Amino acid sequence: MKDKFNARLALLCSCLLLAATLPAQHQEVQEKPGIWKGKDQDSKDSTSILYAFKSGKVEGHFRYFFSITDNNRGLTDYFANAIGGGLRYETGKFYGFQLGISGFYIFNIGSSDLTKRDSATKQFNRYEIGLFDIENPDNKKDLDRLEELFIKYNYRKSYIKYGRQLINTPFINLQDGRMRPTGIEGLWFEINEVKRLHVVGGWIHAVSPRSTVKWFSAGQSVGAYPMGVNTTGNRSDYAGNIKSKGVFLLGAKIKASEWMNITLWNLFFENVQNSVLLQADLNFKLKQHTSLLGGLQIIRQDAVNDGGNKDQGKTYINKGASAMTAGVRAGVKYKNLEVTANYNHIFKYGRYLMPREWGRDPFFTFLPRERNEGFGNVHAVMGKLNYSFSEQRIKTSVGVGYYKLPDVKNYALNKYGLPSYTQINVDVRYAFQGILIGLDAQLLVVAKLNNGELYNDKRFEFNKVNMALYNVVLNYHF
Repeated sequence: MKDKFNARLALLCSCLLLAATLPAQHQEVQEKPGIWKGKDQDSKDSTSILYAFKSGKVEGHFRYFFSITDNNRGLTDYFANAIGGGLRYETGKFYGFQLGISGFYIFNIGSSDLTKRDSATKQFNRYEIGLFDIENPDNKKDLDRLEELFIKYNYRKSYIKYGRQLINTPFINLQDGRMRPTGIEGLWFEINEVKRLHVVGGWIHAVSPRSTVKWFSAGQSVGAYPMGVNTTGNRSDYAGNIKSKGVFLLGAKIKASEWMNITLWNLFFENVQNSVLLQADLNFKLKQHTSLLGGLQIIRQDAVNDGGNKDQGKTYINKGASAMTAGVRAGVKYKNLEVTANYNHIFKYGRYLMPREWGRDPFFTFLPRERNEGFGNVHAVMGKLNYSFSEQRIKTSVGVGYYKLPDVKNYALNKYGLPSYTQINVDVRYAFQGILIGLDAQLLVVAKLNNGELYNDKRFEFNKVNMALYNVVLNYHF
């Protein structure tokens, strides 16, 4: 109830702030001594708080999302229609300080019964339920969230921000593949004072995962999504059982040369896990319109203490466990065309684990709507072609990947019972102009084909392989 009240209050405040920032047109403003003087003198004084509010920026966003999951014959298909909108307001600077607030609401305007289990597998829907509230799939209209509420201090090219906000990092990111992204609460900073060096980081103590409307402590946020099985094959039981004071993130991007960037990240999930990422991205220009692309990525993970809980049946990562991944990318870019070949390997001595509530995989081989988190001994190969029709304002992308996973009954290395698969993605986006400027449309078609042993068990197939997913998304920004 408290989160719902806060979300509604945020939307109301956003509307009031929007009204306060719009200039009066064709209206007589009554003069108020001490506030309104002559021609709004105080509001034009750049040293006043009123000026900071008057010079703030208002943004709006309406979103429509249509999704269909077409499973194999004999398994349940699902569809959903979601629509929503929100406002964001950020003040101008007052001696370097700014305030920001945003909120968003969602309505279910026509969907399958997302509370209904599939009759053959007794499992629930996977994709469409994520457009709403996975904790309460029966809720169709009371879906709102206070997404941002922060104070920010700017110094030259850098800033520090505290409160609820949206960030984008390799480990914790927006993962904006449903109606709303993942949000975090805590302290966040960016430092840009040294040439060729960009440093970001902060301390996160609360998370509001995508497809939820509540805010959770960092430890409690882990387990809001399906948990799979532990290394012995029993259902994981870490939801509500992870003890942690929060997450510390630190990242640096170094422009080593005109053609190479180096990225370093460390995520310390207190009492649970530590993850380190090292990545090099290459963009070597051969001539005016042609560049060679390349990349190398290494990730190392280690359990911290007991992995979140002394009871290993309720922990997130087993005590003493570790994992490592390595990826490589090569490609070419010519004018509006970009083609890449990508490979990633998760070594066989442990599962790569990163809470799905926090973001998508950072791997070069990632394709939207599926992940390789929760697996070990993975070989993934993916080819991708991007082409932009600039004059027509159309962007297209085709990705084809093969993902060799451990057997679905190899519980030590296969957390979610997903067999090896081939995935094909076709993504088309169009930006409108004229009277519809600000509106963009996306069509995403995903096909996943089985390449592993299913043991005649539909639970390894339902919502996982031998299926197609269709998404139509409309966004209007103003």
